[in-house]
Amino acid sequence: MPNSGTDNNFLAFDLGATSGRAVAGRISGGRLTMEEIYRFPNRILERGGRYYWDVYEILGHLKAAMKAAAESGLRITSIGIDTWGVDFGCIGEDGELLELPRSYRDPYTEGVPEEVFRSIPRGEFYSASGIQIMNFNTVFQLYALYREDRENGTDLMSRTRRILFMPDLLSYMLTGSMVCEYTDASTSALVNPVTKDFDRNLASRLGIDPSIFGNISYPGTQVGLLKPEIASVTGLGQVPVIAVAGHDTASAIAAVPAADGNFAYLSSGTWSLLGIEQDRPALGEDAVNANITNEGGIDGTVRCLKNITGMWLLEQCRASWAAAGRSYTYPELQEMAERESDFPSRINPDDPRFACPKDMDAEIRAALAGSGQVVPADDAQMVSCIYRSLADRYGEVLGMLRQFARFSIDRLHVIGGGSANDFLNRLTAESTGIPVVAGPVEATAIGNIMVQARAAGLVGDRWEMRRIIAGSFPVRVFRPSAG
Repeated sequence: MPNSGTDNNFLAFDLGATSGRAVAGRISGGRLTMEEIYRFPNRILERGGRYYWDVYEILGHLKAAMKAAAESGLRITSIGIDTWGVDFGCIGEDGELLELPRSYRDPYTEGVPEEVFRSIPRGEFYSASGIQIMNFNTVFQLYALYREDRENGTDLMSRTRRILFMPDLLSYMLTGSMVCEYTDASTSALVNPVTKDFDRNLASRLGIDPSIFGNISYPGTQVGLLKPEIASVTGLGQVPVIAVAGHDTASAIAAVPAADGNFAYLSSGTWSLLGIEQDRPALGEDAVNANITNEGGIDGTVRCLKNITGMWLLEQCRASWAAAGRSYTYPELQEMAERESDFPSRINPDDPRFACPKDMDAEIRAALAGSGQVVPADDAQMVSCIYRSLADRYGEVLGMLRQFARFSIDRLHVIGGGSANDFLNRLTAESTGIPVVAGPVEATAIGNIMVQARAAGLVGDRWEMRRIIAGSFPVRVFRPSAG
């Protein structure tokens, strides 16, 4: 990306559970151009049976990326950070991080939802939060941490003065200023989907000190300027850090290149997030039974969606195969699946046994054998089983969402890394019965950059953002077979 001096260059940090990257973007002539300037691995750190995120290692990579941007000659207008949801760090009275943030993969929340529902009925709890019940929701993590303190005689939560969700924590480490960005906070199951504020009464009823939550801020808010020492060591100067749509899915949905609201979206990566964008949450008994989640989006919208285990299944199988000396690229995996496209067996991707097994390949085989289905004879059949199981699940979930949509769902926009998988896109078009519009692949970074551009006054509402995106990145359309 050539530098033209006074151009607005926006630096997006897009962090996932297994990797992170820094992407520079610029709007010129009504088009967005982007360039990846740095990529790094991210990993869960295991200590004594507990699972953490090493935010200090992540911070080191953010600094290295900023230094790379400065050395390339880019004049950065602002920085934005998006990450996965639910996880957080605990900040003490002195402003320091008390311990590394726990990972949502940590099993310390197993059984916690059931314990919570003994004091607050599930339906009442859901009405207060509108969030899909998953044992790693922030509310259950906090409940578990308070319980750990009581049982172990520790004092982490009594020393905590503020919790910061992951994008806000990293922004705080860069600037020294705290915000609590809406889209990421909404994944906590502690934010009321109607008032869009923390339900402090709900927190108190669960023994959680409500004073640890900050005031909600919205995408486009300036967090602060880079700390002088970071500005100096990176060479960027005191660049503003913007609270973008901090939850990576919210950033991705902001980048859906839709011309109108009659669409569903599938953000396809480690997780598959399938949903619709509305101005009101889907609540009530039907939503409780469907376990629909209502998370925050840009412009005050609600992302009514389901979390589906996605490419995690394949990523973990790849790790098992690589350990056995068999490595495959994603194009090779797609070709393998097409070769075995008639393989009949299916799994439920959301079966809890697939959350964090020691060997995903072995776990899927055991599940298929236990249900009396054909067990894959080789890796190609396993890949076909995973892809077809995902496509079937997408069709099932879209059927659930139709009952909550206040509009006709005419098409499904698939964004993220999974949108490059033509075989899975074709399967998805068949399972859902509507056209699948695939792309852009880099949706999360695009949404991050566009919110920064809005904060700089270069872009208007989300529909103008989407028009620019549609004109900047090609898409591919897959239609279901006739009849």
